[in-house]
Amino acid sequence: MSQDWTTRLRDRGFRITPQRQLVLEAVESLGHGTPEEILTEVQRTASGVNLSTIYRTLEVLEDVGLVTHAHIGHGAPTYHSIDEHVHIHLVCDSCSAVLSAPAQAASAFVTRLEKEYGFRTDITHVSVHGRCRSCAVGDAGAASSPDHEHV
Repeated sequence: MSQDWTTRLRDRGFRITPQRQLVLEAVESLGHGTPEEILTEVQRTASGVNLSTIYRTLEVLEDVGLVTHAHIGHGAPTYHSIDEHVHIHLVCDSCSAVLSAPAQAASAFVTRLEKEYGFRTDITHVSVHGRCRSCAVGDAGAASSPDHEHV
């Protein structure tokens, strides 16, 4: 966990609470987690914490710059620690794996969007959907199978 999390909270006028510490620890432990997944992780230690507390706490932690979120799927946002490198989320639509690619992997695309459209991209909220390597390899194997039918 970030060494200065208590300082960041206090400097912005927030108290240090056990719930905030537990939520921050859960986010860091999960790597990427929805509020519901974070709740499950927090309830291992503090069973009385509810989902509204998780949402309020995530809002505070995001406000002070300790966590951020991305919209990876159609449901709730996914939160992760700011201490991680800036990255793009690669979401496998087959197995639901979420991989991280360095933001630099999209630098040519981001530069082109700004140059051609004047659009400055916030890459921290980007997710790209497709198929991970394992699922794509499985697809290729099935496609080359003699009994694989092409539709």
